[in-house]
Amino acid sequence: MPAGTRFKTGEKSPEKTAFNFDGYLDGTSHPAPTQEERVISLDKGETFPPIRSANKACWWKQMR
Repeated sequence: MPAGTRFKTGEKSPEKTAFNFDGYLDGTSHPAPTQEERVISLDKGETFPPIRSANKACWWKQMR
């Protein structure tokens, strides 16, 4: 996958790897995700989650 590729809540992970929170889909920045929510590990085919503490959909970017 190309560097900088973003994935949104509801999409499927293309590979097994870790991802960083990269902003909310609605463009807002508050409330901030908890420290534990900022990095996730997904297996191939798993669904990208929302930020549960804010109940908001978000963008994820693969960690490099």
